[in-house]
Amino acid sequence: MRPSSRATMKEEAVQNLETKPVVADDGSRMSQAEYGSDLIVEMLRNLGIPYVALNPGASFRGIHDSLVNFAGGGPEMVVCCHEEIAVAVANGYARATGMPAVAAVHDVVGLQHATMAIYDAWCAKLPTIIIGGTGPMAAENRRPGTDWLHTALVQGNQVRDYVKWDDQPSSIAAIPESLMRAYKIAMTEPCGPVYVCFDTDTQEDPITTPIRLPDPKRFQPPAPMAPDPAALEQAAELLAQAQCPVIMAGAVGRHPEALAPLQELAELLQAPVVANGYALPTAHPLNASSQRQDALRDADVVLALDFVDLAGAFSQTSGIKDRSEFPQYIKPATRVIHISLWDLVQGSWASDYQRLAPIDVPIAADTRLALPLLVEACRRNLSRDSGSSRRLSERREAIDVMQARGQERRQANSRRDWDARPISMSRLNAELWEAVKGKPWTGGGRPGWEVTGPEQVAASAGGGGGSGGLGLAMGSAIGVALAHKDSGRFHVHVMGDGQLLYTPSSLWTLANLGLPILTIVNNNRLYGNDEGHQEHLARLRGRPVENKGIGISLDNPNTDFATLARSFNVEGFGPVEDPEDLKGVLDQAVKAVMEGRPVLVDVITAND
Repeated sequence: MRPSSRATMKEEAVQNLETKPVVADDGSRMSQAEYGSDLIVEMLRNLGIPYVALNPGASFRGIHDSLVNFAGGGPEMVVCCHEEIAVAVANGYARATGMPAVAAVHDVVGLQHATMAIYDAWCAKLPTIIIGGTGPMAAENRRPGTDWLHTALVQGNQVRDYVKWDDQPSSIAAIPESLMRAYKIAMTEPCGPVYVCFDTDTQEDPITTPIRLPDPKRFQPPAPMAPDPAALEQAAELLAQAQCPVIMAGAVGRHPEALAPLQELAELLQAPVVANGYALPTAHPLNASSQRQDALRDADVVLALDFVDLAGAFSQTSGIKDRSEFPQYIKPATRVIHISLWDLVQGSWASDYQRLAPIDVPIAADTRLALPLLVEACRRNLSRDSGSSRRLSERREAIDVMQARGQERRQANSRRDWDARPISMSRLNAELWEAVKGKPWTGGGRPGWEVTGPEQVAASAGGGGGSGGLGLAMGSAIGVALAHKDSGRFHVHVMGDGQLLYTPSSLWTLANLGLPILTIVNNNRLYGNDEGHQEHLARLRGRPVENKGIGISLDNPNTDFATLARSFNVEGFGPVEDPEDLKGVLDQAVKAVMEGRPVLVDVITAND
C-alpha cells in the first residue's frame, strides 16, 4: 500500500473514532490505535503484560515502533542479543509469577533461534506468549531478497508441535480476539506457550474502521478444576488406613495457596513429604526431600501431587547409568494416588509425557482445590478409626529416626573434599550459604541450605523442570529477577561454564537492566555430564578411561568468566582457585549485589 493512501486512511480513522462512545455497556472500549501494530500493543497493555523481551527485527518493526511511540506506556522492552535469550527471559518471568510475559521474535530466522526456549516453556508448562512478524504475505509488497527468505506459509508450523496454540490473524479486526484467545489458552491449566504471528502489512496498515477492545475480565481462563468427590473419598480412605503413607509433591508450589493445606495434610497423617521444588520448610521434621529412597522404601500408600514424570519420581533419575536399568524405590504392591492436571494436555512429537506409571486412584484436579478437601476427608476417616492415634505416634517416631540418620550422613559428607583443589561443590554450596544466610536472597537454595518459605524459591510456577537443554539459565534468571525487582531481594543462581558459553551475550542484557543477580559460575572447564557418560562407556567397553575428556574439555583455552563479565559492565570476581579464598570473595560479591549491582563469581570447581 502506498504511503499517501495510508495517510488518507489514517485521517478517516481519526474522524470515525471521534464519533464513537469510549466505553460500551459490555465493558469494551474504543481503541485509540492508529495502526495495526498500535492495536497489538494496546491489547498487550489491556492484558496487563509487563514486559516484551526482544531482539529487534524488521518483520515486527511496526510493533517495535508502537512499543516506543504509541501513547500510553508499556509494556517495557527488554532488549536481548539472541531470540533464545528473549524467550528464556519471558520463561523466567512466568516461572516466578505464573503469569505471562511476551517475547517478540523475528520472522522465520528469529523463530528458529527461539525454538529451544519455546520447547523449554512447553516442557515446563509455562504461559509464555511469543509474538512475531512475517511477510508481507502479499507477494507484491515484498522487498527483493530478504522479505522472501523470511516469509513462511504458515510460520506457526515451525513450533506447532510444542505450543498449545498458534495463530496468524489475517486482518487488523482479528487482532484483539487472537491475542485474547492466546492469553486465555496460555493461562488455562495445564499452562503452556502460545505463538501469534502478524503479517507486516497487518502491523503497518492504518486503522480505517473503529475497533472496540474487549473487556479482558470477560475472557478470563476458566476457574480451577475441583476433584471428583468419590475419587477423593477413596484416596482419603487409603491414606487414613495406611501404615506408612508418603506424600510426593511435584509442582504444588506453583500455587502458593496449596502449600498450607499440604503441610496440614502431612501433619495430620504424620506422613513424610518428598518434594521436587518447595513444599515444606527444609527444617520441618516431615520434610524428607533429601531422603527420597529411604522414605519410599516402606511406603504402602503414596499420594503424588502434580508430577509430570511420576515413574521417574519413584526411580533414580540422576547420575550415569545403563539405559535399561530403572530401579524403583517403591514396592510393587504400593498403592498410588495421583492428583494432577497434566493429562489434559499432551503432545506426540516429543516424548515429554514420560513413562506411563501405574496409578490406583487417578484424580484430575487442581491441587489448590483438592488438598483442602482431602484434609477434611482424611480427618473424618481418622476420627472413625480407634487405632489411628497409635499408628500416627509410631509413624512419627520412625520418621524421627530416619531424619536423624539422614542428618548424620549429610554432616559426614558436608566436609568431604573440603580442602580439595579444584574446589568441591560441597564446599562451594556451604560457603555460598554462609555468605547469603540471614540476607534477603531468593533463588531456590542449594544442597544444605535452609529454605524457610516460598518467597526464597523464586521460580515455582510451571509444571516441570524444563527441557534439559543448555543456554537458557542466564535468560531465565533475568526473567526471575525482573519479577522480583521490587521485592528487596537479590537473586542467586549457580550455572555451569558450558551453559554460559551458549549465550554469553545474556550478560549484556543483565548489565543493561542492572538487576541484582549473583551468578556463580561452576567452572569445571568441561561438559561434566558428558564426561561421565564417556567414562561409563569406556569402562563398559573396556576402552581407555583416560580418553574421556577428548571432545569434552573446555580448557584450551580456559575462559576467564570474571573478565568476560567485566567486559559487559557486570562486576566480576575470580577465577577463584584456592578454597581458602572462597569465603572472602563470596562475602565481597554478596555485599556488591546487595548494593543493587549484578555480580558474577567465577569458581574453578571439580567435576563432582
